[in-house]
Amino acid sequence: MFELLGITPQALTSQLLIGLINGSFYALLSLGLAVIFGLLNVINFTHGAQYMLGAMLAWIGLTQLGGWIGMPELEINYFVALILAPLVVGAFSVVIEKTMLKQLYHLDHLYGLLLTFGLALVVEGMFRHWFGVLGNSYPVPELLQGGLRVGDLFLPYYRLWVVFAALLICFVTWYFIERTNLGSLLRAGTENPKLLQALGVNVPLLVTLTYGVGCALAAVAGVMAAPIYQVTAIMGSNLIIVVFAVVVIGGMGSIAGSIITGLGLGVVEGLTKVFYPQASSVSIFVIMIIVLLIKPAGLFGRVR
Repeated sequence: MFELLGITPQALTSQLLIGLINGSFYALLSLGLAVIFGLLNVINFTHGAQYMLGAMLAWIGLTQLGGWIGMPELEINYFVALILAPLVVGAFSVVIEKTMLKQLYHLDHLYGLLLTFGLALVVEGMFRHWFGVLGNSYPVPELLQGGLRVGDLFLPYYRLWVVFAALLICFVTWYFIERTNLGSLLRAGTENPKLLQALGVNVPLLVTLTYGVGCALAAVAGVMAAPIYQVTAIMGSNLIIVVFAVVVIGGMGSIAGSIITGLGLGVVEGLTKVFYPQASSVSIFVIMIIVLLIKPAGLFGRVR
């Protein structure tokens, strides 16, 4: 049937794989946004910059750091960067939360959005000044080079790894927040922090760690994106609007909604590129408009 439309099964499968990969990044990034908004009520516009930071730190560690400190042979490989970059970005985000965001929790959401938007512009501007806007390549780690051939289709191991790792991280995060005692404390802290603090729980520490972990998830996505996309100072700003659309469609603050919607919209975007390429760049936003008209809280969200 598809061949009658001039579409080969190989092209369709290839676009489905690309859509699933993009959807994995959408899911991982929107998950971090949903965690921060759902538990802290902060619309974190620095998420795109933190995604860029993860990729940039991985690239700097592999290609630049050794020269900077006079040890040219020093290279921080992909798997080490996958641990270190989120830790660095998470620590940086904890400083932001402690020094700036905590002053705005009692104010309207708009103030947090404006602050994080300004911080995103500052971080992106600094890296544009230091490294420019031209893309830098990051090699696929040796362990994940090559691919699997299924008929006429070639499936790169690294892309399969990205899908698997993203799904695993999303599931573990969802399970931790929804099914563990500490996750219950986090949710309770957003509903009635004064009562929880009266019971001896350090609510400010929980809030700080939640923001740090949410931002670290963006850095994880950045490191995983580095071998697929060009590492550049503007890579976060190119993606964050789409990710916000994903979060709105899934429901602001809905962990499961962000994961499911991110993966689903990535596949929809990939299919759109096959059947109607001209609409692929706007398909997610068209879906967002339709969802908002029918269900303003999002597919999985609830009215606050």
